[in-house]
Amino acid sequence: MSELTIKVDVLVIGAGPAGLAAAIAAKKAGVDNLIVLEREDHPGGILRQCIHNGFGLHRFKEELTGPEYAQRDIDTAYEMGIDIRTGVTVLSVSKDKRVTAVSRENGLQVFEAKAIVLAMGCRERPRGALAIPGTRCAGIYSAGTAQKFVNLEGYMPGRKVVILGSGDIGLIMARRMTLQGAKVLACVELMPYSSGLNRNIVQCLQDYGIPLYLSHTVIDIHGKERLTGVTVAKVDENRRPIPGTEIEFECDTLLLSVGLIPENELSAGAGVELSPVTSGAVVSDTLETSVPGIFACGNVLHVHDLVDHVSNESFRAGEMAARYAQGERRQGREIPVKDGAGVRGVVPQKIVVEEGLQEVNLMFRPDKVYRDHYLTVYADGKPLSSAKKMILTPGEMVVQPMNEKMLNQCKDAREITVAITEQKAV
Repeated sequence: MSELTIKVDVLVIGAGPAGLAAAIAAKKAGVDNLIVLEREDHPGGILRQCIHNGFGLHRFKEELTGPEYAQRDIDTAYEMGIDIRTGVTVLSVSKDKRVTAVSRENGLQVFEAKAIVLAMGCRERPRGALAIPGTRCAGIYSAGTAQKFVNLEGYMPGRKVVILGSGDIGLIMARRMTLQGAKVLACVELMPYSSGLNRNIVQCLQDYGIPLYLSHTVIDIHGKERLTGVTVAKVDENRRPIPGTEIEFECDTLLLSVGLIPENELSAGAGVELSPVTSGAVVSDTLETSVPGIFACGNVLHVHDLVDHVSNESFRAGEMAARYAQGERRQGREIPVKDGAGVRGVVPQKIVVEEGLQEVNLMFRPDKVYRDHYLTVYADGKPLSSAKKMILTPGEMVVQPMNEKMLNQCKDAREITVAITEQKAV
């Protein structure tokens, strides 16, 4: 029996904030044959369990909870008649843009797309990636899993909590567990700085008197059936535990907030080039990957701190995917964008300079905390802009716009470099 192939102009994989924004933009750009595939039973992605506020300040100019933010895009998508199919797991994506998926309702299906938008989001780094010694007892959760238990399913993971890592989800769960009646004993961070937003450090730790131990890590886990405690120690500049600095915490729960990893198994299967720095795809300023017609956006491309940035980036990816599906191809010279001093994982990694290109946003994270330094963009070593920044920190994504004037200045350049410098470049 021959397989039934469903032909589609633009196929979006993922119905979180990135996938929804991309689908809305593609629809606005004139694509009617558009399908969104989502493995969960409801659209909205991770925002469904993020019941705290603080979302939408940039995009909507008001403070929303995660579900409220997601619902706005869900409502818009349905009002526009976008075909969102939930409960569908994508098994593979091929280089020729054939997507194999499976669902309870329809079994195995194959989609043939003119353009694909990858918007699968990211996952949390598990305990197995940390190599922490100790028993494999119950009571150890990723922060996102604990968030799902508390906010969506109504279960409390534990009552006496230690959090390893100061990523935003961990900081937010410190406050959430406290509000639910648990005692959060400490938040422990390996690096000498927090990896979360400064506002979350203030609102989720300091406001509740929860201590933050910088340059510390968990060196042992105690308990047979259930976690009974952890040993924390200070680390040196090489991140090795310093003998004699051990602190014992008696607890029944350890939450891990130790980083997020883009869900790029499908991308790799399609032959998409991945960045060793971001773990996401290498893309041009249109968010197109190394495979023509396959675009990437949101946390599957690089891990964001603000969903507003995810939406803005994904609107562009959806619009560009629509243009590709409609037969539009860009004409212009490709210029690589490089990480300079102090910069990690600048996205996009290349810019196609063409007539009429008005603005490109370069996004990256600093490699450490910098105070009163200059953010400088170079074209072949010549500064295009150099602006002083009060603070640059790995916990907050830096967005550096390149305007039309800057883009025109570098149209003949061999490479563009973004760097953090002590002195203003002239």
